[in-house]
Amino acid sequence: MNFKVPRGTQDILPSESWKWQRVESIIREICDIYRYKEIRTPIFEQTEVFLRTVGDTTDIVTKEMYTFTDRGNRSMTLRPEGTAPVVRSFVENKMFGYPDQPVKLYYQGPMFRYERQQAGRYRQFVQFGVEAIGSADPAIDVEVITLALEVYKRAGLKDIKLVLNSLGDSESRNLHRNALVEHFSPNIGEFCKDCQSRLEKNPLRILDCKVDHENPLMATAPSLTNYLNEESKVYFDQVKSYLDDLGIAYELDPNLVRGLDYYNHTAFEIMSTADGFGAITTLCGGGRYNGLAEELGGPAAPGIGFGMSIERLLLAMDAEGKSFEQEPELDVYIVTLDTAAYRKGFKLLNELRSSDIRADMDYMDRKMKAQMKSADRFNAKSVIVIGEDEVNNQVVQLKNMGDGSQQKVSDTEIIETLKEQLK
Repeated sequence: MNFKVPRGTQDILPSESWKWQRVESIIREICDIYRYKEIRTPIFEQTEVFLRTVGDTTDIVTKEMYTFTDRGNRSMTLRPEGTAPVVRSFVENKMFGYPDQPVKLYYQGPMFRYERQQAGRYRQFVQFGVEAIGSADPAIDVEVITLALEVYKRAGLKDIKLVLNSLGDSESRNLHRNALVEHFSPNIGEFCKDCQSRLEKNPLRILDCKVDHENPLMATAPSLTNYLNEESKVYFDQVKSYLDDLGIAYELDPNLVRGLDYYNHTAFEIMSTADGFGAITTLCGGGRYNGLAEELGGPAAPGIGFGMSIERLLLAMDAEGKSFEQEPELDVYIVTLDTAAYRKGFKLLNELRSSDIRADMDYMDRKMKAQMKSADRFNAKSVIVIGEDEVNNQVVQLKNMGDGSQQKVSDTEIIETLKEQLK
């Protein structure tokens, strides 16, 4: 049988994985600067965690979740997003009792959604996200947005834009909900079955429909902006004011609703504007979710966060022609010319690695020329050559691959010589 990677997933090979490591390093550095601490939650959760938070009329819940029944006859789901598990952990571990609020967390790991594979969109994908839970200050909304923008900035991206909207509080959304029902009801038969079922359950989801987004009624749908109460307007104005203070440009989009039910007040997306990036331009999305902690059994703990696709970040870098500078793979490559030299080289290899020097050697019994080609392919900074004379005289030949210089170094001094050279 010819086994292949499951549809909608990918193997990240060594030729690409180093780029992922660079992105992960950037993420860790930025989160450390912003004082966000890593949290790691299970890959699967009780299904109810997502039903209660993501929303039972969303595409994620109705079409995309990987749900299974375990041996205890419990319904479990591979996590389709990261916020609900983090908030579940926040409640379960009583982080609301921590003396320092808000609690600032970040996560990174695989998520799972059963959907049609497209460029940068997989059924198993890697998501980085942050959650700031415990504060209703609009300034923390802007902190979360700036953190996301900083990741893209340090990855070298320039062709991006921030899109912003307010979903208001529950009172504002109820007024808007009634207006949407009145607007769509006379012609709901023109829409897909999903939208028809959403009309009564959650008409806001109609605006997020991928099937009927070109329907003329979408363009004339009542805007939530017109139904914001005074409290919601003041909150949104403060968010925009803080962004203005920081000189962060943004676009307002009254139709930006995001694909999860738990969002309220601030909603945002960061999109790629690079030529040829593709039809799906969203790189990152997030927003405020006051009420989510209570939905999972905890006390009131307002929160704000985002989820960022690592796959799409790397695609955006390709679209802009950006790349990370690849560091040399090796400090030194050992070339041996006979059996005695091989034994000496193998022992030296272990000593070098124990001294934190990145080293490798040939295990295929190849000629010197082939071994030197390997050193070139590995972009080794130096090469150690060991032959019969070097074994007998307890020395090695050390060649600097940068300037081509070569010197004899005694066995007892090779490690210190290399360390000095690597500086």
